[in-house]
Amino acid sequence: MMFLFSPFFLSAQEHLLVNNNAPWSVRMTESEMIRCPESWQLDFQPRLKWDYCSGLELQAMLDVYDTYGDKKIYDYALAYADTIVNEDGSIKTYKLKDYSLDRINSGKIFFRIYEQTKNEKYKKALALLRSQLDTHPRNADGGFWHKKIYPHQMWLDGLYMGMPFYAEYAYRNNRPQDYKDIIHQFLVVARHTYDPKNGLYRHACDVSRQQKWADPQTGQSAHSWGRAMGWYAMAIVDALDFIPKHEAGRDSMLVILNNIATQVQRLQDPKAGVWYQVLDRSGDKGNYLESSCSAMFVYTLFKAVRMGYIDSSYLDVAIKGYKGILNNFIEVDKQGLVSITKACAVAGLGGKVYRSGDYEYYINEKIRTNDAKAVGPFIMASLEWERLQRMNCKY
Repeated sequence: MMFLFSPFFLSAQEHLLVNNNAPWSVRMTESEMIRCPESWQLDFQPRLKWDYCSGLELQAMLDVYDTYGDKKIYDYALAYADTIVNEDGSIKTYKLKDYSLDRINSGKIFFRIYEQTKNEKYKKALALLRSQLDTHPRNADGGFWHKKIYPHQMWLDGLYMGMPFYAEYAYRNNRPQDYKDIIHQFLVVARHTYDPKNGLYRHACDVSRQQKWADPQTGQSAHSWGRAMGWYAMAIVDALDFIPKHEAGRDSMLVILNNIATQVQRLQDPKAGVWYQVLDRSGDKGNYLESSCSAMFVYTLFKAVRMGYIDSSYLDVAIKGYKGILNNFIEVDKQGLVSITKACAVAGLGGKVYRSGDYEYYINEKIRTNDAKAVGPFIMASLEWERLQRMNCKY
């Protein structure tokens, strides 16, 4: 662990709340901690809630702690974990029988917190979340439903929500038998969502072909949503950390990752360096450059190059994308607080308030600043960028 954080504080710039000489990952983390003094407030939450967005940001912040070493960041993450997990390992507001993959993601922060605290309640909470996957509903081909309330549907989002946790749990608990199932989830969702006309992956598929948003022949949703592709891409590079190189099917995950890298490079806006909300309609009227998918793609490319999963030439795409994020989405106020703008607040399919998944739907969903789904990946992408700088990478 490197302890580089403390010199970034305000000795030279006491009028600022956040030192603008610090690395971007530190500046964004500090800014969020100021905006949300209690960690359960992240992502605009009015009350304590077990939510994937909290885990996304706190995991990124723990990565900052691991890199730069300021204990206030760790304590901030620990406060959420300590408040949300009961002594018996149960998790406030979590209901296993909802069978939502979204509810798995935040559990990833417990691996490191248990490692540091040795508090058994976190080990029990991890086991509880892992137990959901034993009875989670599946399609006939073994693919997990995204949620019980969405029968037979596989969403790209769900791969990020469930599979890196599944893979890390298998790795840490000596469950090599799980890797086959984890890999299968990546491959089966690719088969269900791949669009051969453009090489992209659609947001979701209803295998039963019952939903109004589903194509009657393929079951696919109508478009390739940028953030859904971003979730899927990040899921692959993060799950690969824990899947042994010899595991059957791992090479197929790398084929998918390389295809994603190819499409991301192809669709990168040549001037801005970032990506559009609806990928298969990039540049069309009403479409807009969107920050969360852009940060997710940049993180994925940086990490995939570093790990040797894709060709090193993609580093140029990642660097152009990162600079594009700084130029198009990052704002800094007079107190030094960093914000990331132009993030789609949410997008889904079907549901009680019906979401059609057509082009007009995606481009008209709410856009907001400092959405956790942009903040977390920006911190993660920044850490990759900062690693390159420490290595004196020529760029």
